[in-house]
Formats: sequence, structure tokens, C-alpha cells
Amino acid sequence: MDHNEAPVLDALADYHRLDRYGFTPPGHRQGRGADERVNAVLGGALREDVLATAGLDDRKSSNGYLSKAEALLADAVGADRAFFSTCGSSLSVKAAILAVTRGNGDLIIGRDAHKSTVAGLVLSGLQPRWVPPRYDEDQHIAHPPGPEEYERMWQRYPDASAAVVTSPTPYGTCADLQAIVEVCHSRGKPIIVDEAWGAHLPFHNDLPTWAMDAGADICVVSVHKMGIGFEQGSVYHLQGSLVDPVRLTQCADVLATTSSNVLLYAAIDGWRRQMVQNGTQLLGDALALTQRTRDAIEEISGLHVLKDELISEEASHELDPMHILIDVNELGISGYQVADWLRAEHRLDVGINDHRRIEAVISIADDDETTARLLTALKKLPAAAKGMPEPTPVSLPSSADLEPVMAMLPRDGFFGPVETVPAAEAAGRVAAEQVTPYPPGIPALLPGEVINDAIVDYLRSGLAAGMVIPDAADPSLETFRVARSLPHEG
Repeated sequence: MDHNEAPVLDALADYHRLDRYGFTPPGHRQGRGADERVNAVLGGALREDVLATAGLDDRKSSNGYLSKAEALLADAVGADRAFFSTCGSSLSVKAAILAVTRGNGDLIIGRDAHKSTVAGLVLSGLQPRWVPPRYDEDQHIAHPPGPEEYERMWQRYPDASAAVVTSPTPYGTCADLQAIVEVCHSRGKPIIVDEAWGAHLPFHNDLPTWAMDAGADICVVSVHKMGIGFEQGSVYHLQGSLVDPVRLTQCADVLATTSSNVLLYAAIDGWRRQMVQNGTQLLGDALALTQRTRDAIEEISGLHVLKDELISEEASHELDPMHILIDVNELGISGYQVADWLRAEHRLDVGINDHRRIEAVISIADDDETTARLLTALKKLPAAAKGMPEPTPVSLPSSADLEPVMAMLPRDGFFGPVETVPAAEAAGRVAAEQVTPYPPGIPALLPGEVINDAIVDYLRSGLAAGMVIPDAADPSLETFRVARSLPHEG
């Protein structure tokens, strides 16, 4: 295939070159109707926002711009099929789950799954069979489950439809995908890999194993995370014969918007061409930059860049070093405080921040200039930390506390009769909501799980310390939403 092509991107350029105009949505007409104050900020994006069918392509989509772009991406990464999504990996994972399970039965899934995956369980009515992650009790980090954990779950639930694993995690830690795939395929069962953080993995040999190379059946990636694309740009890849591609497409169609954004398609298309032509060099440069940055941060007094702690027999199988996880505990402050300080004092934003860490993620867009801004700020942190108040302590749960009992299906817990109870009375009740520290977006509490005191204390103390919990029904966590208790029959 000719990877010099970018069918969607080139078609968008032709749209403007041919001076096309549509009496169709979007109503802003390439920005003509937008307020001048909107155009001052969004004019360039509005100009590229055109209708996909009867706009970019003709009314029959006879040019096949999107299908050609998807075929090129599949060829680039060695998948059988690739499907673009403009609703983020959140939709792609849900579609994959529905496709492999047909909407009923059991699903073997790591308990470190993202909240979007859990939303798929709520929508589908599936019974999750949770695989416990490998939990570091000292660092309080959940690493992906290993093949042994998946083997044990398959032995207990041999009739489950499929398995789901999240790798890489938001920390850059990776599962032993090849071994887990072998466990699933030995039973003729498909495996979905939520590889939202792994769009770049196929394009450089020094990065962790990517899911298709490991033999996964479906792999979902978020192009906007480690690739070059707009927010919500996602791709799900398919290979092998265990998943019906028509069913997968139909499941995605059931969930997806009928008004896909051409900008997202075009960006994914252009990124694929960039990676095929220059990805090895670009990622090689980014990896070298990452190592220089990691080394420089390690030299700053009071800061420690995690690496060895993340790769061990009972931790991660591989590590994406472009996730720079920085421990600030020695400075006597929290990651929440550091994240706020970096934004307020240095106009820098970081991703993960928790009771003792922040994370900076490097991409191919970074260079010595951008990382110099981070290093300059971090060098000032030890002095600034002396003037920060003592952090509010977080009551950290044990791994056992983070594996509550499932009392009912997530769907039943979410959609069933509910009531609101004070936090002090929540323990022992069944959650009717999802409560998720964000980032990284892994729920601490799921609908259908029995709430325990340790999780309540963790969430409430975390909130007081600066944790962001965007999905709780009561943002203050003074109350929790629980399944209504039914009166006992006499």
C-alpha cells in the first residue's frame, strides 16, 4: 500500500481547493456563521469541520476515503482490520465488549479497568469476573494482573465469553500480554486489550510489546494520548478469527455518533502517514529525550523517578519510559500540591497526581525546550516545598480493601432502586454509583460492590487532600448513593 497517501486528509484539502459549499450540517458553514469572537479562537477548526458524507465524500461515499485510511492504518501496524472512532476509546472498548460477549454472560476482566470499561458493564448487563491486579503495598500502585491470575480466573469461570486487560496502565506499566493471550487462546477465547496509552507502541522496537504483536484479538488505542491527534480520536484494531468483524462494526455503530467529526479522522490519517515515514526516528529522539529528562529530574534533591520499583516479578512486565513518574514524598508534600504549584507558578500541567507523585508524559512533540521548562520548575520545587503547608494525610487502603465483594451486577446496582445514605452509614451497603479518583480514572467503587469503611475513608480523606473525584453523585462525599434495601417479608 502507498503510505504516502492520507486519503481523508487529502480529501479535506481538495474540499477547500475545489471551493465546495454545502447546504447541509454543520450549520456554521465553515465558520461563516460563527460569532467573530468564536472565530477568533476556533476559526481554523471550524473551517475544517465539514460533513463526512455529502460533504467530504459524495452522498454515496463512493470515494471510500475513510475505508482507505483505515486499511492503510491496519497495514501500517500489522492488524487485519482497523476502525476509526470519534467517540474516544471509551466507546471503542464498549463496542468490543459487546461484540465478544453478545451482551450476556461472564467477562473476565482486570479490576484495574478504566471507568469507561466499567460503563460497558453497566450498559451490557454482563457479570464481571474480576482479576485482581498486582498491588504494590508500599507505593500503593496497581500493576496489571499476570497470566497466572488470568489462568486462575479461567479455571473458575471456564464459560466466560472473553477477557479484558488494560496495558499500558496510565503509569506506563505493562502486562505480560503474550502469556495472557496464550492463556485465553488455549481455551479458544478472545482477548481485548485496552491499550489506550499505547498508540505509539507499534512504531519503535524499544517500546513495550504492542497488543497485536502479542496476538490479541482486539486492541483499542487512543490516538490523542501517545499519538498525534485530536481528543476523542481512537482506533480499534482486529485480527484473527475469534471475533466477527461485522458484529464488531455493528456494535460500534449502535453506540457511535452518526455525526462523526472529519477533523478527528483526518488527524488520525495524517498521524499514520507520519509514523510510517518517520516514526522510528521521531520516537527514537523522544526516547533519548525522555532518558535525559529522567536523569536530570533524578539529580534534583528530594525527587525520585520511579523505574526499578515498577518492573519486578510481582509488578509490571514492561515499562513505557515516556511516562515519567516522580515521587515527591521526600519533600514532605503531596503530588496534589505539586500539580497545583506547577500550574499556578509555572503554567505547567501534569497528568497523574496523587498523595506522593506526579507524572509527566513525554511525546514526539516534546524537545529540549519543552522539557527545560519542566526541569526549571522542578529545580525550584525543593525550596518552594518548604513554604507549603503540611499535606492532608490520605488513608490508604490495602489491596484486600480494594477488592470489595460484588453483591449484584453492575447494571442492577446502577439502574435499580437507590437511596442516599450518610458516609458514616455507607459501609456494608451496595454501591449504586461509580466513584473514581481522576486521573488515572480507575474506579475505587463500582455499582454492585459492597462498600467498606476503608474505601470510604480513602475517598473522603483523598478528597480533603486534593483528589479529584468527578463522578460521585455527591461531590462532597458526605453521602453515598446505594441500592435501596428491600423490606423483609414477614
